This record gives sequence, structure tokens and C-alpha cells, in this order.
Amino acid sequence: MPDAVVTLRAARPRDFAAILGLNAESVHYLSPMDAARLERLDAQSAYHRVVEIDGEVVAFLLALREGANYDSPNYRWFSEAYDRFLYIDRVVVSAQQQGRGLGALLYDDLFAFARTEAIDPITCEFDIDPPNEASRRFHARYGFLEVGTQQVADGKKRVSLQAAPVR
Repeated sequence: MPDAVVTLRAARPRDFAAILGLNAESVHYLSPMDAARLERLDAQSAYHRVVEIDGEVVAFLLALREGANYDSPNYRWFSEAYDRFLYIDRVVVSAQQQGRGLGALLYDDLFAFARTEAIDPITCEFDIDPPNEASRRFHARYGFLEVGTQQVADGKKRVSLQAAPVR
């Protein structure tokens, strides 16, 4: 991204339209999200940041702490398994910007946030049936290990539930 201005910052309500567009672009890996759901998740989030390139939102990461009022079966699984955790609900990098290190920028910042807040572990899930091999490889680089699996989406998907220590 020569000469591009890349900014990592807290998400703001004016970003929500772009965030919803990014979520829709990757909905085959994520659950659908409308504006009302995004507002609820943002209000409960411990970490919600975006990456801008030249003023355009091209990536985001939204994470919640334990104790959130969230109906996600994966979040509920972690709530039952851990007293304290930081759950990555969704992370999306625009298809046009993938492979440029923006996911790593968000994850590096998330891990720094978790260290500062003394939150351990960081948790997430990714599809294993159908497989999301790129996500598996990416998360392995950050030390994520499988701590469980479950069927979701009315049995249409199987996810690997992952946790990584905060170093």
C-alpha cells in the first residue's frame, strides 16, 4: 500500500454502514447482521476497531468480554467454559484488501489491548465443515488451539472453538 494512509481506530456510528457492507461481503463465514444488531453488539463490545485506507473503512474487528447479553451459540459456549475471556465475534477484511496484513494489524492491536486489560484468553471460532483453511492458518500463527467443536446454523456448519493465551 505505497503512499496509502492506513489508520486503525475505534469504530464510530458513522462507520456502521461500511461495517454492515463488509459483514455482508463475508456473510458466508459470519452470521448476518443488520443495523440494530450492530448497534447492540457495538454497545456491548470491549473492542471494536476499524482500519481505514485513505479514509475508507476496509476492515473491522468486534470483540466482547464475558458477561455480555449475546445470543451467539459460540459466545455462550465460551461463557460456560471460561470465567474471563475476550471473544472475537467477527473480523472482516475487504476482499480487495486481503493479503495486505490488515488482519494481522487488527490482531496485533487486539492482543495488545488484552495485555493492557489483563484479559486472558482470547477466543474465537472458525468453520471446519465446510472448512475455512485460510482462517485456520491465520489463527494458528497467533497461538490459537482448539478447545472444542460444535454444530451451528441448524447443523449446516461445524465450527472449531479456539482459544489463545495472551502473551
